[in-house]
Amino acid sequence: MNTPELTWIKSSYSTNDGPDCVEVANAPTTVHVRDSKQLPTGGPHLGFTPAAWADFVTYASEV
Repeated sequence: MNTPELTWIKSSYSTNDGPDCVEVANAPTTVHVRDSKQLPTGGPHLGFTPAAWADFVTYASEV
């Protein structure tokens, strides 16, 4: 997946010297998620529909 125009964001709880975190980039039809420790190589990322991502976030906040 070639997505050089995405703007990636990560949690404010994630620091440059702390544990690695996930980053999220929103696009019109896809929410992209990647592991922040993959930044130097641009590593792989996953794509979810906005509805699927919202369901995941809701579930994760309840467990």
